[in-house]
Formats: sequence, structure tokens, C-alpha cells
Amino acid sequence: MSKVNTSKKGKVLVGMSGGVDSTVTAILLQKEGYEVEGVYMKLHHKPGYHESNFTKAQRVAEYLGVKVHFHDLSSEFKDVVYDYFVEGYKEGLTPNPCVMCNRNIKFGKMVDFADSIDADFVATGHYIKCDGEFIYAAEDENKDQSYFLCEVKKEVLPRLIFPLGTWVKPDVKAFAANIEVLKDFATQAESSEICFVENTYDEVLAKHMDINVPGEVLDTEGKVVGEHKGYMHYTIGKRRGFTVDGAHDPHFVLEIKPDTNQIVVGTKEKLEANTFEVKHLNLFKELTEFDCTVKVRYRTSAVPCHVKIDENGASVVLKEPVFGLAKGQIAAFYDGPKLLGGGVIC
Repeated sequence: MSKVNTSKKGKVLVGMSGGVDSTVTAILLQKEGYEVEGVYMKLHHKPGYHESNFTKAQRVAEYLGVKVHFHDLSSEFKDVVYDYFVEGYKEGLTPNPCVMCNRNIKFGKMVDFADSIDADFVATGHYIKCDGEFIYAAEDENKDQSYFLCEVKKEVLPRLIFPLGTWVKPDVKAFAANIEVLKDFATQAESSEICFVENTYDEVLAKHMDINVPGEVLDTEGKVVGEHKGYMHYTIGKRRGFTVDGAHDPHFVLEIKPDTNQIVVGTKEKLEANTFEVKHLNLFKELTEFDCTVKVRYRTSAVPCHVKIDENGASVVLKEPVFGLAKGQIAAFYDGPKLLGGGVIC
């Protein structure tokens, strides 16, 4: 028999990572009157990583007097996030594993787990806002993570709660520091941006293939002008790690040709892009043609654009150019702070 939920606010499943953000999230929700249960999700096999972090999550659960589950999703994570990451670079793309993790794992499999314990809501320590229909940028612009949730299925939005959307990081740390048994959470190191990357992404790729196969550097006319150390070492816009014979100006990677192990380079102005296409389009509202702003990478400013949707995805015309547009990266569309959705640049 399932447990009867006696909380007026409802039961919420909190993703607890052992970090300060998810810890404060759980505490705030309990203070607000929710019945809280936690879940620690094992997503990969980094030695010692989960033992340490699950112990922290258990400390928080003990402090709150709530249950925390250990949920092994490493197989699912490998299929839809890790393998996607490796295969993307193999194909000369620039994948974004965090976006795929949010869609398929944190707000996919975690929602399924919430259903299995009769939880009404799902919460995490992400810095974003959500009103049940749309996601919005957080108050803390430096920590805003709305970009990474542009591919989340709209059907789950009514069940999502993000208490830290109105907080700034220093206040979150100060809040934790004032709780004696949890004050060390306030000073622990920030988690890495990509959880399974220890230092650099090419270290991960090197576990699966030989990434150090020298190849040709081409100019935009197709002429061989130098040599590189292996195409998987490069992303669009990179300017070091290859030779260009007789070049006086800095050259940047413009294109990656995985089939022939070649990269195409050129001067900075050739990185400029004014239009692009998007596939795997995910929108929180039905739209066909609209003006908005778009972010083509996480740490960039949103640029005004016009979007026209067709059967294959969307065509985007920028009202001011961007530099270093990379196939495989994520385009996130905004109306002011409101996230409209996103897709994969192709």
C-alpha cells in the first residue's frame, strides 16, 4: 500500500547530490510545508565519487528526518548522455551532455521515480524559475541554468519546483553556513560542469579511440596549409594547436571534417554567422514564426533573431552576427527572461 500524503502542499522528490544547492533546496521545501523525500542518482562510475556524495546526501536527510533513495541510473545515463557525448565528438560535432541529461535523466527518469513513490512534484537545486508553463532565467545571472533546460519535455513543467530561482549563490552558502551540522557544505568546492569529465573532454574521448592521429589543415579554398594533431582535439573557434604555413594573422577552426581527419581554418571574420538551422526542436508553446532572442552557447549573450518553423525543425535569421557557431551545440530561445525552448544547431 502506498504511503498516504498528509502534507497540504504535497509530496516532493528532491534530487540530492550532496552539494550545497540541493541541500538548501530540500531544507527550504520542508520549511514551506512540503513532505520531502530525496533521491541520489548514480550516473557514472567515477571511483569514490558516489560514496562520498551519497554520504553527504544521507547527512542532509538525517538532519531533516526524511528518506533518501539511492537510484542507480548509470546504464541509462551511458546510453543517452555519455555515449551521445563521445559519438558527437567522433562525428565532429560539439555536443552538450548537460542538456541531454536534464531532458532524459533529471527531468525524465527522475520524474518516473517520483511516480513510483507517489510524489506530486520534483525539485532540484538548479538556478531557474518555473511557473508550470514556462521556465525563466534565475535572479542570479551568473548562476542561471535555464539554457540547459531548453530541451525538457513541456509535459513535466507543472510538476517542477526550483526554490533557488530567486536566490543568489552567496546567500545560499550563507544559509547553509548558519546550520551547524551542515556548515561544511557552504565551503566545499563547486562540482564540475560536466560530471564525468575530470580535467578535459579529450581525456574522456581517449578512453574510447585514438584521438592523436595527425591530419591536414585546409584553408577555405581547400588548399593544404598545415597540420593538426587529430581532429577530436578541436572545436569550432579554437585558434591553437595546429600549424598554418605563412600565416600572419590568427587562424581559427571553421569546420571539422571527421571522415577525412581534416580541419578547415580561417581568419576571425570567417567565423561570423548570420543564419543557421535547428533540429530536434522542443518548444513549451506552439509557435510557427516569431521574433525572440537566442543563445548559441551557455556563456554568451542572447542575440535578437527571427525563427521560422518547418517540418524539419527551424530556420533562424540573426539580427546581429555571432562568432563560432558550432554544429551539435544547443540554441535556446528566449522572450526576455522566459525560455521558449530550444534545439540542436545543425
